[in-house]
Amino acid sequence: MKRITAILMGIGISLAFAGCTSQSLEGQQEQVNFFGMDTYMTITAYGEDAGEAVEEAQARILKLEKEWSVTDESSQIYQANHSGGSPVTLSDDTRDVVSFALEMAEKTGGALEPTIYPVLEAWGFTTDENRIPAPDEIQTLLEHVGYEQVSLSGNELTLPEGVELDLGAVGKGYAGDAAAEVIKEQGVTSALLDLGGNIQAVGKRPDGTDWRIGIRNPFGDGQMGMLLASDCAVVTSGSYERYFVGEDGKEYTHIIDPETGYPVDNGLVSVSIIAEEGKVADALSTSMFVKGLEGAEEYWKEHQDFEMIAVTEDGDIYVTEGIEDQFTLGDSFGNMELHIITS
Repeated sequence: MKRITAILMGIGISLAFAGCTSQSLEGQQEQVNFFGMDTYMTITAYGEDAGEAVEEAQARILKLEKEWSVTDESSQIYQANHSGGSPVTLSDDTRDVVSFALEMAEKTGGALEPTIYPVLEAWGFTTDENRIPAPDEIQTLLEHVGYEQVSLSGNELTLPEGVELDLGAVGKGYAGDAAAEVIKEQGVTSALLDLGGNIQAVGKRPDGTDWRIGIRNPFGDGQMGMLLASDCAVVTSGSYERYFVGEDGKEYTHIIDPETGYPVDNGLVSVSIIAEEGKVADALSTSMFVKGLEGAEEYWKEHQDFEMIAVTEDGDIYVTEGIEDQFTLGDSFGNMELHIITS
């Protein structure tokens, strides 16, 4: 659903190492680049078994994609979406990711809505044939939107006629977690996964320092700031990532408000989430954007199991207190106002 835009710094030849151990690891860097889940992905790992680790991680991601695609007729999600209300048996991975999506939908009060796909399709965000649907068309489609309509019993998934699942808001995050686990099982302790911008860090850099992750400027080219992070996931949702300009001259973003069926227009331009698990960061980056700044602040204060960077269209930046010392604004953004969200 979203094309993430975190930019990596300090990868590959630009990594600076000190000491024999780190130099040795640098020489054992392995990297794989491939296309998966409708985006370009890069997995970089360091160590003796890095080669096998990146290959297995790639295979894991591509296997999950085949199970979850909304366009591949052989995928389990496609079959469920076109089942006519009949139950479909899922693999354990697909069961788990659907269960997680439903859990996060309930936890966020429906801000994350895994059944929004027909509305996205009506706006043309899944076909690149963008248009502004008529109000009555949107209202009709919204009758089939609602995670409460999804029935998951064990590995049996049942969708009523007209209800369609799309795991785009959690799929890459879940895949990142799965790939990171594969890498760790190979004994690799330093790796970085860029799944179309969904950043998943395994451990620290080979020299023992934090990874340096640049957060993209939502108003143009370049980076807004730098985040130091390790052993976590960083995912960003932004209104600038995918949008179109309608005949009315207005910009319409691909992030849809499940309550209205219209693109979100709440003053936010980007939300970055930092969390231990990729699936959590993925789900929250979308749902916090939908909630808006005030709703996102309230949710963070209630849960505090993630960190957040939110940027408004007025140029204000809001950062949760847990990463205050890890996030630095770029020189060209020194005039922007930085607010710290405290509990």
